Amino acid sequence: MSDNHWKEAIIHWRNLPPEEQLRRHVEAIPRHVADSMAMEGEPVSEEWIRKRLARRIQRLVTSKAQSVS
Repeated sequence: MSDNHWKEAIIHWRNLPPEEQLRRHVEAIPRHVADSMAMEGEPVSEEWIRKRLARRIQRLVTSKAQSVS
């Protein structure tokens, strides 16, 4: 990695809108969880985590929509 590459990456990150930063953080969660579990000797598919997370988010969105109406 060049001396300036990491600096450019940080500048790029800071210039992203807050919504995009949040989206990227959330997008990275399944990978981090899968990597962490693999290090603990309990590997889990990142795809499995993504599916569970998507179902969980859908339930939250649906329940909030019902409580508003």
